Amino acid sequence: MIGTDIASWLDEYDHPRHKWYVKRLAPNDTLETGGHQAGPYLPKRLIFEMFPSLNTTTRKNPDARFDLYIDSHFQHRVARAIYYNNKRTGGGTRDEIHVTNLGGRQSALLDPESTGSLAIFAFTVNPAGDSTACHVWVCDHHTEEDLIEERIGRVDPSEIVAWTPGSGRDAASVAEPARSKCNLTEAELPTAWLEKFPSGEDIIRKTVLLRSATGMNPDLRLIRRRDCEFEIFRSIERAFHQGRILQGFSTLEEFLKVAQAILQSRKSRSGNSLELHLREIFVEKGLKNGETFQYKPVVEGGRRPDFLFPSKAAYDDPTFPASKLRMLAVKTTCKDRWRQVLEEASRIPEKHLLTLQEGVSQAQFNEMRQAGVQLVVPKPLHRKFPPGVQSHLVELESFIRDVRTPSI
Repeated sequence: MIGTDIASWLDEYDHPRHKWYVKRLAPNDTLETGGHQAGPYLPKRLIFEMFPSLNTTTRKNPDARFDLYIDSHFQHRVARAIYYNNKRTGGGTRDEIHVTNLGGRQSALLDPESTGSLAIFAFTVNPAGDSTACHVWVCDHHTEEDLIEERIGRVDPSEIVAWTPGSGRDAASVAEPARSKCNLTEAELPTAWLEKFPSGEDIIRKTVLLRSATGMNPDLRLIRRRDCEFEIFRSIERAFHQGRILQGFSTLEEFLKVAQAILQSRKSRSGNSLELHLREIFVEKGLKNGETFQYKPVVEGGRRPDFLFPSKAAYDDPTFPASKLRMLAVKTTCKDRWRQVLEEASRIPEKHLLTLQEGVSQAQFNEMRQAGVQLVVPKPLHRKFPPGVQSHLVELESFIRDVRTPSI
């Protein structure tokens, strides 16, 4: 679809004849890490759904070719999906699918600068067999990502969302979380939550009860709690909405009203849950809100940095040394959005930014450093960044240690 914009593209492919897979491109998806994968990872179950002929052990390494149109960048390739199946056929160790012939670094999907970008793969559904075409949009700005997430809900790093236009997120294609103490049954949910959807603070408190601070450093604690919180949220969502959905809808307006409520609750949860987790961890590590840190204070220009250290009073005091001030912005993904923090807390030249994004390109990281932005990334995610970036990342535990004993 030549010469289009993201809004028109979404309308064009928002049709049941297409199946969407949406993800954020990691360094291993692009060529940023120099690895051998050389193409976006898509789980076997998703590829088998679009290319059923590949799901076989009667042929060695079956493959299928299809037209791949990267409409956002006006690119076209005849791509190849190949299933290396010798582990299942005997005599080998491979049981994996690769999509090849994408065009190297000239492809927007493999360009290192696409690392962290949101990408939609809209496969053409072929009821009679394999898909014959896939249309792709690789976002190059957060405004495009916002338009997508308004339609399908938040897409976090490491998540692959399957979306059937007209039906929403496809539970049949996206595996449900394994049963754990965070994946709650309706009977395990507070009765009040079944009558009124709980607030983000309520869900965080429940998460803390199920994932205590015992034996976990702040970096691992944040990752595990985020995973737990998402399972709790999905549990509430199922219990709260499923009954209404099973009743069916007599009009399109009724369906859209429920769908919009679901999307809005997902956006609301994702919009501030990371900040709330961090606030809880700061308190657990002995920091005091209003004394050694401040959450969402109003500073010059009416701006509200996510966290200010040690306090707004210290920040407003011209005699308080600027070297002892810290600010922390919080963004689940930081590609392009990192520039938004540059105008916050002008007294503090170095801006700390915590993100869960799984990698940025070396070039973008260099640009951040030159602009005075220091990335804070939980330790378990460091390995997903390019080698030249990893040593410059700050762990959450190190950041907390720094704000507890600021330099003089």
